[in-house]
Amino acid sequence: MAIALRRGYAEAYNNSGAALYLLKRYDEARANFDQALARDANYADAHWNKAQLTLLQGDFAQGWAEHEWRWKMSAVNHAAPDFAQPLWRGDAVLAGKTILLHSEQGLGDTIQFCRYAPLIAARGARVILEVQKPLKRLLTGLPGVADIIVSGEPRPPFDFHCPLMSLPLAFGTRLETIPPSCLPVPENVAAHLATRVEHDNRRRIGLVWSGNANHKRDRDRSIPLRALLPLLEIDATFVSLQKEVRASDAVILKERNDILDLSEGLGDFSDTAALISKLDLVITVDTSVAHLAGAMAKPVWLLLSDVPDWRWLLDRDDSPWYPTARLFRQDAACDWNAVVARVRDALIEFVQR
Repeated sequence: MAIALRRGYAEAYNNSGAALYLLKRYDEARANFDQALARDANYADAHWNKAQLTLLQGDFAQGWAEHEWRWKMSAVNHAAPDFAQPLWRGDAVLAGKTILLHSEQGLGDTIQFCRYAPLIAARGARVILEVQKPLKRLLTGLPGVADIIVSGEPRPPFDFHCPLMSLPLAFGTRLETIPPSCLPVPENVAAHLATRVEHDNRRRIGLVWSGNANHKRDRDRSIPLRALLPLLEIDATFVSLQKEVRASDAVILKERNDILDLSEGLGDFSDTAALISKLDLVITVDTSVAHLAGAMAKPVWLLLSDVPDWRWLLDRDDSPWYPTARLFRQDAACDWNAVVARVRDALIEFVQR
């Protein structure tokens, strides 16, 4: 109606595109975003929505460029970088220079994109990595990183900076050129947790069923623990990797004796990584643990909504970001039962190998 009344109304085209996106009518959504941008070339929200769609479709050439509009969005929830030093865009010579690579969004994003640090170091740069506090111990020792600091701490001197999620654009990353992850597996960390699962000769399966409750798409990403109960009928050792357990799930977790709950011993991501290193498989919804397990090259099965986050692409059950990942997608919105049923069948085969 808004488009019919005002043909030049860019916001209406953007909103229409967003609705079509959620309906999986992707070509129509893209056409609407293009219509919005034809009317307002600087409409950041339309650029951002187009970025999500083009990346989801594997169009990295256009997607990474559109992704840079995230800093100008009307509802941006993170501040644009404001440094006196120049932004590195992939062209300036880095030999003998120091560059600050800094996190900007979620923990999973940092884990996913820190893989670019060794590539920067290979160009002769001294790399300072600024990350969220829960990740500092895990990422200490990351290849190519000379110094690691926590966001908010004083920064050493540097010559250039680059947000981690701008590095794919700087390197011209395409599906076939995604660099491998290089996350170091922690040693001698959380031994008291690891020994809790090492004594069991059955397959050890880690479970994560919910993420950050404040995430704008939490309703699409998280599932209740009750939905995973069919998996527990399989003869295996199940370990909860949940750091935060919601009240309704805590009741179930307390009642069960077939899920080993070690959440009280998980201090930061190093502890979680150490525990994952002792498992045979991680089954998770779209959370930072999916990135952690994938970056560790641990087999990880990822449960995805019918309209997934862009990084998981479309119509495939693998991930170019994490070669050990297997994706289980919803066929219809809100239908987790069918997904869990397929995971259960696959898990029966897995434990019998």
